[in-house]
Amino acid sequence: MSLWIAGITRGHNGGTCLLKDGEVIFAIEEERLSRKKYDGGPLASMLKILEYTDKLDYLVVAHTQPLNEAGKIDFTGDDMYTGLARKLGLIDRHEDPRNHPQVIDLSYVHHKLHAACAFYRSGFETATAVIADGAGTFIPMNIQNESIMTWELESIFTCEYPNNFKTIFKHQGSRGPHLGAKMTFSSEREGEEGTHELVLDDTGGIVKAYEAVTQYCGWAPIEAGKTMGLAPYGKPNDKIPKIFSDEGGGVWRTSNRNLIIPTFPNGAVVAETRFDFLNTSDDTYKETKDLTTLENRRDLAYAIQKESQEEVLQLILDAVERTGNKNVVLSGGYGLNCVANYWYLDKLKEHDINLYVEPISSDAGTCIGAALLIHYNITRETDVRPFADSLYLGFKYDITNEDLSSVAQKYNAEIEDADDKSVVELLRNKNIVTIYQGRSEAGPRALGNRSILFDPTFEDGKDFVNKVKRREYFRPFAGSILHEHASDWFDMKTLDQTPHMMYAVDCKEGIAEKIPSIIHVDGTCRIQTVKQEQNPNYYSLIKEFYDQTGVPIIFNTSFNLAGEPLVETLDDAVRTLFNSDIEYLYLPENKKMIKIKN
Repeated sequence: MSLWIAGITRGHNGGTCLLKDGEVIFAIEEERLSRKKYDGGPLASMLKILEYTDKLDYLVVAHTQPLNEAGKIDFTGDDMYTGLARKLGLIDRHEDPRNHPQVIDLSYVHHKLHAACAFYRSGFETATAVIADGAGTFIPMNIQNESIMTWELESIFTCEYPNNFKTIFKHQGSRGPHLGAKMTFSSEREGEEGTHELVLDDTGGIVKAYEAVTQYCGWAPIEAGKTMGLAPYGKPNDKIPKIFSDEGGGVWRTSNRNLIIPTFPNGAVVAETRFDFLNTSDDTYKETKDLTTLENRRDLAYAIQKESQEEVLQLILDAVERTGNKNVVLSGGYGLNCVANYWYLDKLKEHDINLYVEPISSDAGTCIGAALLIHYNITRETDVRPFADSLYLGFKYDITNEDLSSVAQKYNAEIEDADDKSVVELLRNKNIVTIYQGRSEAGPRALGNRSILFDPTFEDGKDFVNKVKRREYFRPFAGSILHEHASDWFDMKTLDQTPHMMYAVDCKEGIAEKIPSIIHVDGTCRIQTVKQEQNPNYYSLIKEFYDQTGVPIIFNTSFNLAGEPLVETLDDAVRTLFNSDIEYLYLPENKKMIKIKN
């Protein structure tokens, strides 16, 4: 009998992961199916379970708040997720559906689920987990006879097989009194015996400070990647106060409460009216249509990138000192900061620290962590599996000639024969070509299965593609490079490969002018190294581009328009073309090209 476990993430970046005997059958974010960015409530993705099994042994729920606070099913009173699984026949009917034995609520250990996802996928036998997140589990506490709500900000764990995760340290934020002191706190809530060290204060954590600057620049707090892209346009500025201070004592530092005001659990704000340089007059707002052109926005973006990555580095070093384990896994929202990830490499090399950064560091990864944690709890297996070998964990859609004809008719498109050679010729003639193949990618990076491609040698390529995608002018693009050429074009530091596009690496001397479309203003490029065995069709296309141009790298960005999720289905892909100025969709498995008629 196989062991079927489904993990779901309820909140933003909601999604579902299905395991069969510990192997990931699929992992998908709800937004890919619902077409609403950051969508929560993984109901559509739960329906996909039925395509693989009609029964689950366990449904494991991840979130930051208890499952009993989710929406209720009429009459029976069970929560919507237990109710849906029951109605679909995935779990047995039970006389008390509100306490179903097949449903496990892990909403109280959000950071531990980030750690589990990273550890089990890292390949390490043991590790230290470092989590830097916006606001994890909602934790009610009684401090000095006052009941307050607190939120996880940063955590440190030790990790061992089969399912031994021990909490070593936590920083929690609150709206309560500013304590700022270290204390010893019971680990019972984490399901552990013993205690761990806790810092509790009313300041924002590392990610909360980053979210505040993100809002200051005009975006939603969750869009911190835009702040990372804007940061190199700024510079050091003495008019900006230090964002982090030593108030916490010792190695621990807290965000500057006079500058960053947390609004737990969602976001934080910059107290701009307290500082002349940061305050923007009403007249300035009226004069500019884009806040990112203002010096104060650019310089504060620069400051938060520099200071926050220094804070996370210190957190990593502190974690290793506490645990003695130099295998480090990094996750939580800050793990997606590819600029910081590259910056750590030299710093950690000095300490012989081995770093694994989880590619699905967002909350989308917690459904994977939840499912794996329960699998190892049940089976007690100790075998280390190479879970991170691939991020192609979504669905594969076998496309027939009838499918092609139908979608072409729907969107007034033409179908042509195509191969790598003809695609490269289109790219060289300054055409944008999209590619659609295989299983969709898990996580936020397009890795050649749902990608927009362009020739990186065009000097104006970044502006051209940003305009077509309707993105901000400063947003950089990535490059996919043949693995064997990566070290000739980029300073890989300690990296052998970066197949998941998790590092913005420095280009070597003389390279920037060869591929100007994908080199950011700071001389870096977020790259994906591609081996033939990792993605044969994509490798073959890049190889053809290399044969024709002498450049072993291709411009790659996510297949979507601004504000939309990555495309999932063929219809999503062709509709994106139909609603934009992109003309070409290449399907290498079918050797076909879909072309939108002008």
